[in-house]
Amino acid sequence: MPEGRRVAVVGGGITGLATARLLRHSGLTVTILEAGAELGGKIQTRELAGVPVEAGPDTFLARVPWAVDLCRELGLGDALIAPATGKAWLWIGDRLRPLPERHVLGVPTALGPLLESGVLSPAGVARAVLDLVLPRTDPGPDPSVAAVVGRRMGRQVVERLVDPLVGGINAGRADGLSLAATARPIADGAARSRSLVLGLRQAKPGPGGPVFLGLVGGLHRLVDRLAEEDLGTVRLGTAVSGITATDGGYTLGCTPGPDVDADSVIITTPAFATAEIVGGLSPAAASALAGIRHASVVTATLAYHPSADVRPLEGAGMLVPRVEGRLITACTWSTSKWPALASSGMVLLRASAGRDGDTRAMELDDTEVVRRVHDELTEALGLREAPAASLVSRWPRGFPQYDVGHQARVDDIEASLARDAPGVFVAGASYRGLGIAACIEQARRVAGLVTAAGLVGST
Repeated sequence: MPEGRRVAVVGGGITGLATARLLRHSGLTVTILEAGAELGGKIQTRELAGVPVEAGPDTFLARVPWAVDLCRELGLGDALIAPATGKAWLWIGDRLRPLPERHVLGVPTALGPLLESGVLSPAGVARAVLDLVLPRTDPGPDPSVAAVVGRRMGRQVVERLVDPLVGGINAGRADGLSLAATARPIADGAARSRSLVLGLRQAKPGPGGPVFLGLVGGLHRLVDRLAEEDLGTVRLGTAVSGITATDGGYTLGCTPGPDVDADSVIITTPAFATAEIVGGLSPAAASALAGIRHASVVTATLAYHPSADVRPLEGAGMLVPRVEGRLITACTWSTSKWPALASSGMVLLRASAGRDGDTRAMELDDTEVVRRVHDELTEALGLREAPAASLVSRWPRGFPQYDVGHQARVDDIEASLARDAPGVFVAGASYRGLGIAACIEQARRVAGLVTAAGLVGST
């Protein structure tokens, strides 16, 4: 591909930044267009009680190479840090129960830890054990998470174990999420054996080391370090209203102007925003993009004086099953997970609220969010003082829902763009993975496609 070839990257989150870096390394001319006032997307490190806290994700997946490798390439290898503990709890009824050891995304692979946890009723345990003797069933081409796990192990395993984990990661519901798109290890286990449990036991051991990693000082250091690289032209506060095909390329309508001419375009905005941008180029792609639903989430980080904490917080946090009906869906015990935060002299707890079909938290103002979250944490943890400080972050339509049929939908989007708008690509959390590592992997893939594509329309 000739040097000087122009590529517009729409969106300045981790996908867009990582893509721009790779394109610049290939000698392309790059313009990043970001509608917001800062780079990083959902990666936002703020300050509370004098220490850095994450308003968005606080870790990335470490057992795949993409995020770890990028951090090391940017000189952040020494700043990688693993959580101090991986132990988690489930808030069921009126007490916290340990998340059983030896599970895969909530599907238990050993009976002993499951019995000891008390998470399931005796009837629920008995139903789960039937997986070992039930005949093989055909789940169909793209079943939901709940359809496969529930058929093999029963409703309680879905509601009390799998939904809090898989549903929590996606802010979704196990009865709507595509197994293949959101829980590949479970899908692979189901394909290996008649029994889901036996199939999961047969999986090859993964690489050692921590499952997740963060960065000392906060994940925004990754964004800051990327911004220090030569990413081309970066325009903040610039919204893209649409794209028009020109002779051999595209013109992106920008507010405020000027418009941008490009030979190729990579759009990393959420699917609903991308649908509006490409509507004039590919109605079929726009229709499929608009069909990707999104859930809204609110996070509230609360800082307590140590005198307010009456229970030892032994673990990284707790999950709250949807069937419990509570406002919060999870709570990270931040100062236990990240001991360096204890330098604040406070106990930091970060709660999440909101998921697919539950907009209660989004409808509350910040003061009411803090009050409601504090009341529920008091019930769970026995707190006896109000928080001394708080930080509320809102993520409207922040979590794309990988519904049943999601992978086929994404394939259709990409095929429609290849047909109607060659040289226009999509990447990011709406498509082939939510987490930071998955977004960086998509950045590598789409940068490779652009680099290899040559001139628009060439063969």
